[in-house]
Amino acid sequence: MSEIKENIQETKDETSKKTSKKKNSLGRELMEDVIMVLVVLVVVFLIKNFVLINAVIPSGSMENTIMTGDRVFGNRLTYRFGDPERGDIAIFRYPDDESELYIKRVMGLPGDTIEIKDGLLYLNNSEEPLAEPYLKEIPTGDFGPYQVPEGCYFMLGDNRNKSNDSRMWENTYVTRENVLAKAVFRYYPFDKIGTIE
Repeated sequence: MSEIKENIQETKDETSKKTSKKKNSLGRELMEDVIMVLVVLVVVFLIKNFVLINAVIPSGSMENTIMTGDRVFGNRLTYRFGDPERGDIAIFRYPDDESELYIKRVMGLPGDTIEIKDGLLYLNNSEEPLAEPYLKEIPTGDFGPYQVPEGCYFMLGDNRNKSNDSRMWENTYVTRENVLAKAVFRYYPFDKIGTIE
């Protein structure tokens, strides 16, 4: 009889150990899943806030370089390690409402004088207009001259006749800290995937 009791006790102990192992295994698995989800969320947060901006283009102001409805990535690191250059397509905080993001081409650098005569862009009192092969059509109008302050940039759209840009804003210039990223890659529509220039 005592032998039977010992066997029953051993069986109970084994069952208890198996149940405990299952609980530990399930708990460990659940903890690993939670940690994995947290790591993914942290990585996505870091990429979104320190590496890339995802932008959907809402208007035709940058046509034909970037079309309405295109989706692009902007590289934040470009301007963490260097300054915007003339001709860059930049994503920035709109100076008249910094809660909005805009995308335009950097045309005036700090200290530049910008003038538009008969739609053509003249830099720093040059006799020759700047060559702009990316423009959608021949622009019209006279604007300026503008003297770009230190630490600021003058932005223009490629579809110059239909662009709400530095020429139209109440706060004409974009400050350096509000230039967030360089638009580098179009990922939609799929038939136009590629780098942006």
